[in-house]
Amino acid sequence: MKNETQKFKYLLLLAMLLWGGGWTALKILTYTQTIELIIFWRFFLMSLTFIPILYVFNQPIALNKKALLYIGSSSILNILFMIFSFIGISAGLAGSGSVIITTFSPVLTFILFALIYKKHLTSTQYFSLFLGLLGGFILLELDDVSLFLQSSNIYFLLCALVWAGVTLLSQHSAKHIHPIHYSFFISIIATIASFIYAFDADLLSVFDEGLKFWVSLIYLAVFGQAVATTIFFMASSKLGSQTTSSFMFLVPFFALLSAWFILDEAIELHIIVGGCISMLAVYYLNKK
Repeated sequence: MKNETQKFKYLLLLAMLLWGGGWTALKILTYTQTIELIIFWRFFLMSLTFIPILYVFNQPIALNKKALLYIGSSSILNILFMIFSFIGISAGLAGSGSVIITTFSPVLTFILFALIYKKHLTSTQYFSLFLGLLGGFILLELDDVSLFLQSSNIYFLLCALVWAGVTLLSQHSAKHIHPIHYSFFISIIATIASFIYAFDADLLSVFDEGLKFWVSLIYLAVFGQAVATTIFFMASSKLGSQTTSSFMFLVPFFALLSAWFILDEAIELHIIVGGCISMLAVYYLNKK
């Protein structure tokens, strides 16, 4: 049992590394093709990757009306997330985007959950939310509102809000459908929707791209999404949600490191300070 636990912890480290590197891969893709083509091919490759994963899990697929409602809603939000992240990273930094989104999403998820279900907050939770807002103020450089509105940070904030919605939907969907099946059907519906959106574009133009483009696209769709997400779900079932969630604090570190190493992006001081404060807020929110 101890060896199995250790194995899943190592796998979780790998998953966080893959997630962090996905932001650098997306930044590289923004230099080459249009947003509609990137979104379609990302979801298409992701759907193909889930086929062998489904075979390994070998669980019967059961769908009902409630599951379809969650799948449809999450598919729309996933496409919106890709659109906002593409626009944000094309104008901003991959490292900054990853830190802002990763640290804001849990805080916004908690706020949405408390508002929707009218939960009474403890003093520790109020303090945590204050830390989250303080970290966000520093991250987004809100001392200059005009600069914020003109920057890519507003799109990163929208990404965090969208992902908070995805998180709430995924938590409730587990009552009606297996998480792996849930992710698979989301990618299928998102592929169909993005195909309709990109139908007038030259979908085959991606085959004129070079090795750098395909490495980035395959990494983002296969390793940064399908493989990493599957590892996360598997580890969650073995180690528990609290342990697996704590590993997500490593995503910003890996994202900043990969952006610095591959894209030569400078690691800005306000991103480090604001990110650390926000991650501390998330840590206290997740404490029992």
